[in-house]
Amino acid sequence: MVFMDTRRLQYHYELARMGSMRAVADVLGTTTSTVSQQIAQLSRETGARLLEPDGRGVRLTPAGRRLAEHARTILGAIDAATLDLDPAAEPSGTLRVAGFATAIRTTLMPIIKELAVDHPAVGIVVFEHEPAEALAQLAVDDIDLALTYDYNLAPDSVGPGVETLELWSTPWGLGVPNGDAERFAGGPGAADVFSAFRDRDWIGNSRNIADETVLRLLSSMAGFAPAMRHQADSLDLVEDLVLAGLGVGLLPENRPGKEGITILPLKNPGLRLRAFARTRAGRSAWPALALVLGRMNQCR
Repeated sequence: MVFMDTRRLQYHYELARMGSMRAVADVLGTTTSTVSQQIAQLSRETGARLLEPDGRGVRLTPAGRRLAEHARTILGAIDAATLDLDPAAEPSGTLRVAGFATAIRTTLMPIIKELAVDHPAVGIVVFEHEPAEALAQLAVDDIDLALTYDYNLAPDSVGPGVETLELWSTPWGLGVPNGDAERFAGGPGAADVFSAFRDRDWIGNSRNIADETVLRLLSSMAGFAPAMRHQADSLDLVEDLVLAGLGVGLLPENRPGKEGITILPLKNPGLRLRAFARTRAGRSAWPALALVLGRMNQCR
């Protein structure tokens, strides 16, 4: 039977995440010599070679990478068990949240204001990121909570070890100049709407392929390939591009109206953006995180 000290698993996991023993030592408040000794002992315990030279540093062997994945699961389970033993602990600590701007503004900001009054021991650090970026940070434990989105016509897939809370969804349509909307007399289907603008330039997202996936899917139903000319993360910028006559693009139907722009509904099939709160498995029992997730669940 192989015995593995969980403290050594932590050193190994952090090396897989951070990439250098110096970085691990800094994070765990120890020395590079201690990190090296602990991982060497873990190698002896497992009977597997976990590291190999890489220039002046080291890198994980295939066996080392597999053990790091197991370590992530094991350490997450230990965290969950520890937190479960004290479910009444007062929420405290700093919660790191990465997500897209709309979810941060509409879902997270009201909770931040509430916590400042009711739970001042809980701090929140915010990073604005598109879904793929936020999920990548969640995977390496750089954040505690990812606020992500996908479209019902382009579902997002998350890897193992992620827990998901669906927050809300909203219908999206095609933003076009008012003059074009007034002339539009096509059929009621999404393909009909897209077909009417087949000769226009189109606006996608520079950091999330879901927007382009949806545009190409609906365009293919209308029998053409869209000219993806522009990329914009900001909805304000999408509106500016539409107003300038540079293209048409997706916008939420419930977005406050802007003079000069009409948002044409998309139906058959309908398009909805879906927002999610995602955490690493076993971490949602942490009182600070559980508090925020509970507030989000109440506001759905």
